[in-house]
Amino acid sequence: MGFTDDRKHLWAGSLDSNQIYVFDVGTDPSKPRLVKTITDLGTRTGYLGPHTFYALPGRMLIANISNLATKDGVTGMALYNNRGDFVAKFPMPVGPLGSDVGDGYGYDIAINPARNAILTSSFAGWNNYMRDLGEVVSDPAAMKQFGNTMVMWDLKAMQPRRVFKVPGAPLEIRWSLREGDNWAVTATALTSKLWLIRQDKAGEWQAKEVATIGDPAKIPLPVDISISADAKGLWVNTFMDGTTRYFDLSDPERPVQTYAKQTGKQVNMVSQSWDGKRVYITSSLLAKWDKKGADDEQFLRAFNWDGKELRLAFETDFRAEKLGRPHHMKFTARPAPAASTAAR
Repeated sequence: MGFTDDRKHLWAGSLDSNQIYVFDVGTDPSKPRLVKTITDLGTRTGYLGPHTFYALPGRMLIANISNLATKDGVTGMALYNNRGDFVAKFPMPVGPLGSDVGDGYGYDIAINPARNAILTSSFAGWNNYMRDLGEVVSDPAAMKQFGNTMVMWDLKAMQPRRVFKVPGAPLEIRWSLREGDNWAVTATALTSKLWLIRQDKAGEWQAKEVATIGDPAKIPLPVDISISADAKGLWVNTFMDGTTRYFDLSDPERPVQTYAKQTGKQVNMVSQSWDGKRVYITSSLLAKWDKKGADDEQFLRAFNWDGKELRLAFETDFRAEKLGRPHHMKFTARPAPAASTAAR
């Protein structure tokens, strides 16, 4: 899900039904109101599984992770305006482009307007994400149907310019937000690596493996990452061992893990406050991939972070509250109330 550019509406997609739900969250954030259901993604594009919603001025760019024809990971991006009208589609590249070969898979979108750059990553299609994780891992054919590429796009032209070979399903992408920086990081789910995408001295974009997350042989399954506002630190959640790790990014070419804590029996998304003092974690990856039995915890947990230790601040047990499976988190800033006459 993702906010529109004015932060007044939230778009959320279903990976199975292929529908997109638009909620009014500006009128009263405590009472989101469904105002539109978009049902033409498949007929307009042939794509399936709307995943990432990235706001552009007056428009919403959507990364999809499958297709209706074969339901594997070959897919593309779709563009809608804020009214919910279809505008255009952009297929993920298949075949040679730049130094590598595109596999057509998609997943996340991250944009750096200053560099006129869109980065996309890749995951797996409906055939995999709608199966039990244990079945997928034990099926050699299924394990071959994961993305192994990232793509650099020209933002203004909306054209792919370069494909990077990034083995093992690169998922979430985070650009450094520090002024003057020109790099982004991602984590690979299957190979448990951190990758850096950065311009070299000649101005060419390059991708390189820069760190290992846990023990790749045990497939800890890195799922989400959150970069600090000053780009000096990175949180990484690994689903299988329920661990939240912190990497020192002072040198993005050489990230170093400096902290780790098991924050649940399974963990998925991780977000942090702008000042870095609060860290939020949810537990559900996919309904078909979540653990079974007592390990199938479903929660939102908030932690205070003092730079040395994560300390639980509060939690919501989604099972006890009968709220379903908590997957994603989105935070938005609201303007401060006007100062009172007395305060002036």
